[in-house]
Amino acid sequence: MINLTEADTSPAWCPGCGNFMILKTFDEAVEEAGLDRTRLALVSGIGQAAKLPHYTEANVFNGLHGRALPAATGIKLANHELEVVITSGDGDMYGEGGNHFLHAVRRNIGVKAFVHNNQVYGLTKGQASPTSDPGMVTKVQKHGVNSVPFRPLAVAIAEDCSFVARSFAGDRDHLREMMVAALRHDDGFALLDILQPCPSFNSRNTFQWYRERVRPIDESHDPTDRMAALELAFTWGDEIPIGLLYRSDRPSFESHLDVLEDGPLAARYGDR
Repeated sequence: MINLTEADTSPAWCPGCGNFMILKTFDEAVEEAGLDRTRLALVSGIGQAAKLPHYTEANVFNGLHGRALPAATGIKLANHELEVVITSGDGDMYGEGGNHFLHAVRRNIGVKAFVHNNQVYGLTKGQASPTSDPGMVTKVQKHGVNSVPFRPLAVAIAEDCSFVARSFAGDRDHLREMMVAALRHDDGFALLDILQPCPSFNSRNTFQWYRERVRPIDESHDPTDRMAALELAFTWGDEIPIGLLYRSDRPSFESHLDVLEDGPLAARYGDR
């Protein structure tokens, strides 16, 4: 038996971190979506965002840095009746896990990826991440970031990801709506990129900075229009669109596997 103390289960995040809002909203979204937590599998790698599964109630697999997606893929294929959700950061998912991200989207494996995007490496104390804005000065990038930012939403849309959305930790109503929509998405990969300020290591992209720029996507937007969705995905600066950018009805990876038609593999081979 494992005896956990309050220190073991208390969030190890800095005061003012957007992860607190994401955690609270996630728990609300799970209840609103009507998920059975005994059938919920949370998968994470390494990083501040990857700690979220430790602070809620679910089945948990905590793996290597950048390797949440392979683990989540294996879990989904072993028991496709589980709701598999990844909680990851921008470095963990788009940096170390970038190659896995590309191919998980391409395959359209039926998992949900909630990416806490604070545009910086928080756990390793402040170097630039793949999504850092050009010119951002860090302890490592003393003269400012000069690399073009990775555009995860644009990449996902280009690869025909079946659900692509963005939200903001500072707008919990909107975030809960997007989380519920992602959790209820039945077929294929669901990407929810969450803009999450880091008060300790990113003094540029603050709550105020985002509040002055985030704009809900107009209701007239057709999320099945890939070119319109790509335009939204590349919109970043004075205005940052949040909401459902793209949706596709492409069948999930696991729906093509005849071996799963007789039920989960785990139910057939779990006792061997």
